[in-house]
Amino acid sequence: MRYSRSLAVLASIAACAGPAPEAQPEPGTCIVACGQRIPIGTRVVLWDEPGGYSAYSDQLHFEAPAAGTEVPQPGSLRFEAGRRTKGAQPQQLVEPGSEDLEALRPAVDLFVLHYDACGYAERCFRVLHDRRGLSVHFLLDVDGTIYQTLDLRERAWHAGEVNTRSIGVEIANIGSRRTDDGLGLEDIDAWYSADGQGLRLDPPHWAVPKAVHTPGFVGYSARDERVEGLAQGEWRAQYDFTPEQYEALVLLAAALVETFPRIDPDAPRGPDGEVLTSVMAPGQLASFGGIVGHHHVSAVKQDPGPAFRWEPFLEDVGKALARGR
Repeated sequence: MRYSRSLAVLASIAACAGPAPEAQPEPGTCIVACGQRIPIGTRVVLWDEPGGYSAYSDQLHFEAPAAGTEVPQPGSLRFEAGRRTKGAQPQQLVEPGSEDLEALRPAVDLFVLHYDACGYAERCFRVLHDRRGLSVHFLLDVDGTIYQTLDLRERAWHAGEVNTRSIGVEIANIGSRRTDDGLGLEDIDAWYSADGQGLRLDPPHWAVPKAVHTPGFVGYSARDERVEGLAQGEWRAQYDFTPEQYEALVLLAAALVETFPRIDPDAPRGPDGEVLTSVMAPGQLASFGGIVGHHHVSAVKQDPGPAFRWEPFLEDVGKALARGR
């Protein structure tokens, strides 16, 4: 994997974690939980900033789609304010609008990783917000820019039964396809082309966003070949995420682990010690706190997919924490 600036970025997270009293975090590098800004050491665009994506809006973010396209009703929310358990006797864990971070800390014990299957953050928000009426706390674009769409006190709609106890991120990537029948492999192959530097992100013209946050950004897969691996017991193929995405995700995960003590810096593992490639058993899911893929909490999901490099990622999260988070 190409970590082009890992050491410098990891050093910055340590610097942000323990600044001198007069020091201030670099503007645009903080996430928000219960109204409090938490520095993470990499670029963050908040929902109320120019170029941001707001899941608080009850209107379409982009232009209206073609006639006949199903969209959420005007005025309908895509999230639930605060954190409340489900069931016959729901318990309010965090009040809507709460500024009490100490109340939120014990309520969250999962950080859920998704691939967006859209390829870019812009397309992801269009699908989630404008088409499906769903939400997620973070979008991670191909250039490593993190977009926060909701305060972390809110219950986003991204991972079904674990929404109340989780924070979610959609990582821009066109996703994986089954290898046994080959259907869909051409679709993901069409998103990349080889050049002298590796596999360049080169999507079909209809999928190119208006812009990514980094002017002139050209993305490359962190590995120079299509990756195959197991997800939910079936073989799938996927192109890897960009180095910039891995670097930003390490910083985000380290900050969340530090902020929410019930999120352990590890993923679910089987008896052999390997990260699970399938859904957790109900008992394990109920008791596990840490970093999970969507496939760990839902048997019908495969993300973040077989290309995601769990061990190097978790190792780098540990390094970031050891440096001062």
